[in-house]
Amino acid sequence: MFTKEQAINVLRENKQEHVMKFFDELDASKQAEFLNQIENINWSDFKLIGGDESAGRGQFSVPPAVEISEIEKRHDEFQAVGLEAIKKGEVAAVLLAGGMGTRLGFDLPKGCFNVGKTRELYIFECLINNLMDVVKQAGCFVPLYIMTSEKNDQATRAFFKEHDYFGYNPEYVQYFIQDMACAVDYDGKLLLEDKGRLATSPNGNGGWYASMVKAGLDKDLKSKGVKWINIFAVDNVCQRIADPVFVGATIAGGFQAGSKVVRKVDPQEKMGLLCLEDGKPSIVEYYEMSDEMAEAKAEDGSLLYKYGVILNYLFSLEKLDEIVNNNMYVHVVEKKIPHIDADGNQVSPESPNGYKFELLVLDMVHMMDSNLAFEVDRVREFAPIKNLHGVDSVDSARELLEKNGVIL
Repeated sequence: MFTKEQAINVLRENKQEHVMKFFDELDASKQAEFLNQIENINWSDFKLIGGDESAGRGQFSVPPAVEISEIEKRHDEFQAVGLEAIKKGEVAAVLLAGGMGTRLGFDLPKGCFNVGKTRELYIFECLINNLMDVVKQAGCFVPLYIMTSEKNDQATRAFFKEHDYFGYNPEYVQYFIQDMACAVDYDGKLLLEDKGRLATSPNGNGGWYASMVKAGLDKDLKSKGVKWINIFAVDNVCQRIADPVFVGATIAGGFQAGSKVVRKVDPQEKMGLLCLEDGKPSIVEYYEMSDEMAEAKAEDGSLLYKYGVILNYLFSLEKLDEIVNNNMYVHVVEKKIPHIDADGNQVSPESPNGYKFELLVLDMVHMMDSNLAFEVDRVREFAPIKNLHGVDSVDSARELLEKNGVIL
C-alpha cells in the first residue's frame, strides 16, 4: 500500500506538495483513496504542456473503401463471412458509455435518457435492440463489454439490472471503468476537486482498451477466443452493432480494422474524415482541412474526401495487444475545471482555467496498418444525440428512429 511518506516524496519530486494541505483532516478511508490517486498519477503527461499539437500533418490520400452500391452487390458474401466469425465467438462489442446526460439537462448516465414519446424507450434500450437483431440472426449472444466511468458506474449497472438488460443475456455482459486522468491549472499544478480528492476526468475515448486490460478483461477476451472488437459510442441510437456485413467485409478484405462512415453532405460539414496519411489510416478533423482539400472532387464529381467517421470501429484484437503498450499520443486540452481554492472553497470557472489529458480513438486508427472505410446510409445508421434540440439532437434522433420503423 502507498504510504503518506511515499506520496510526499513523489509530490515533492514533481513540485506538487500543495495537494497534501488537507490530508490530515481526512478520515482513514479517504486518506487511503487519496494516496491511491497519487500513486496512479501519470506524470509523463505533464511534460506535454506547452507542446505544439498542430505539428505538421503528412501527405493525405483517399482511403480504401466499400461504398453502399458495392456492399449491396456483395451483401450475402460479406454477411456469410461475418456470421461465421460471430458464431465462432470471434466478435465482441464494446459500448463506450462513460458520459453523463449533462448537455441534455439530465443528471443520470446518458444511456438512461428516454427518447420515447408515447412509451419509455431509453438510449441503452435502442442499442441493445440493435444488437439483439444480430443475436437472433446468428443464433448466439455477442459478448458485450460496457465502459463506464467513476461517476456513472453504479447507476449504469443498476439501470441495466432494473430493466432486465432489455432482454440481453447478462452472462454475456461485463463492465469496466474508464481510467481517469488528472487535471492541472495553466502552471501545471494539480487541482483538487475536493479536500483529499484530485480533480480528474475520463482519459478520452482512446483509453478504452488500456482500461479493459487494467480490469483484466483482455484475458477474458482471449479465453473466449475473441479476435475482433467492435467499439461504438453510446449516443448513436440507430447504429448497427457487431454488424455481420461490416465484420465480413473487413475480414474478407484482409484489413486490421474497419470504420463505419457516412458520406459527407457538404464540404464544410463538421466531422472527422477518414483518409490515408503517408499511406497509413488516419482521421483528419474538419478544422484541420484546407478549403482546397475539403472541396476537392473525384472524377465522378463527388467529394474526394467524403467519408465521415461515426465512432463505430472494428479492431483486430491481435493488433490492439501490439499497440496498447506503445505510448499513445496524449492530447492536452484546455477545459473549465471545477476545483477548490487554497482555503478549500469551491470554484466553478466560467472560462477555461487549465488542462485535461486525453487519448483519442482516432490515434488508434492511425496505429493500424490497414483500415477499411465501410459506407453506411445516414438515415439508417447515423442518429447521434449530442443536444436536446437542433442538430444532432433528441429531436433529430427521434425523427430518424421513426423513419426506421421504431415506435416511439
